[in-house]
Amino acid sequence: YMGRFFRANMEPGACVVVGAQWGDEGKGKFVDMLAEKADVVARCAGGNNAGHTVVVDGKSFDFHLLPSGLIHVGCLCVIGNGLVVHLPGLLAEIEKNEKKGLTGWASRLVISDRAHLVFDLHQEIDGLEEKEKGGSSIGTTKRGIGPTYSAKAARTGFRVCDLYGDWAVFETRFRTFVANYQKRYGAELQIDIAAEISRYKQMAETIRPLVRDTVVLMQRELAAGKRVLVEGANATMLDLDFGTYPYVTSSSCTVGGACTGLGVPARSIRAVYGVVKAYTTRVGGGAFPTEQLNETGEKIQNIGQEYGVTTGRKRRCGWFDAVQMRYSHAINGFDKLCLTKLDVLDTFPEIKVGVAYRVQGQALESFPADMNVLAQVEVEYETFPGWQTNISHVRRFSDLPENARKYIHALETLVGVKMHWIGVGASRDAIVVQE
Repeated sequence: YMGRFFRANMEPGACVVVGAQWGDEGKGKFVDMLAEKADVVARCAGGNNAGHTVVVDGKSFDFHLLPSGLIHVGCLCVIGNGLVVHLPGLLAEIEKNEKKGLTGWASRLVISDRAHLVFDLHQEIDGLEEKEKGGSSIGTTKRGIGPTYSAKAARTGFRVCDLYGDWAVFETRFRTFVANYQKRYGAELQIDIAAEISRYKQMAETIRPLVRDTVVLMQRELAAGKRVLVEGANATMLDLDFGTYPYVTSSSCTVGGACTGLGVPARSIRAVYGVVKAYTTRVGGGAFPTEQLNETGEKIQNIGQEYGVTTGRKRRCGWFDAVQMRYSHAINGFDKLCLTKLDVLDTFPEIKVGVAYRVQGQALESFPADMNVLAQVEVEYETFPGWQTNISHVRRFSDLPENARKYIHALETLVGVKMHWIGVGASRDAIVVQE
């Protein structure tokens, strides 16, 4: 049954899975289910600042840079040009998952020759930049993502293909690159240039069999009628253009990222699926209108085990925000939504949903760009009765408590998209399909 409905949702062409809120919506588990029926699973943005945990046969695999389709034997996995790749981190991640039983990955993993490289230097700079910001720090994962994308935009970055050109040119460029940063940061930035160059020469040989022109690869796979699953990282509200700037990541993590970060033409995208929690969470700084800094927020955090996969940080928790979700839908054009962690709300007598924003009594027409305005909004809530029943064993939509069904239908009406999949527990099969 599960296989049948996932196959029906994986047609030839590209299907893009996008985080619809501020991340941590449970994309990993959803992508993993779709990946069973996909021929290709590709990542298009971000780096190892993302985190997915996938449980197979009781073993827990952690993916940060690797596409989570790698655990499926028949699946080709692509690290697209839009990613920033920290090679030591990538190799460590492969080794860690190998120890847990991941095999045959070398024949299934492809790295774009156009992807940018994250050096340890970028990670150090990330920490120094956050320190400089003091009280107004963004709360980055300090994985060097921001500084790498900054170098990419300033056209001083290094790409995977640079590892296979004239090595003397690479060496000269790298020395200049480091010298420029040392001018700014002085003694705070300690780096053994010779050791770093030698290490990269070695790693370049290790990954050489995996490196390909992924534009040609994606074109070929799509032309052959293959089912391509694009695995979004981070989420819409962390997008560099559309997110709660500056409290965002440095890449395009909306549906547009599939085109810019993989070279997939827009006409090849057959479906866009959003993943959204039954409530809202966010990590790091920035305004969060429906945040509950009270017992409700703590209760959601404890029941939902809201701690980051990548950093272990506590996530901030609040009610579902329909204003934010309508904005997210406007940008991505979701075909269907996967609603996750509905079971976390099982014990709540009442559940609230943010339905409108007001500033000084005036209703806002849209989600504001200015963070100072967002920080001032008063949220108008609608209250729904809870179901106060354990739903983790439910597998049919009609078997969900009436109030749970009413809550789902209310969210659908408020957002304007059908919630086709509903997550009701942590296990892989704890999902209900609304036909």
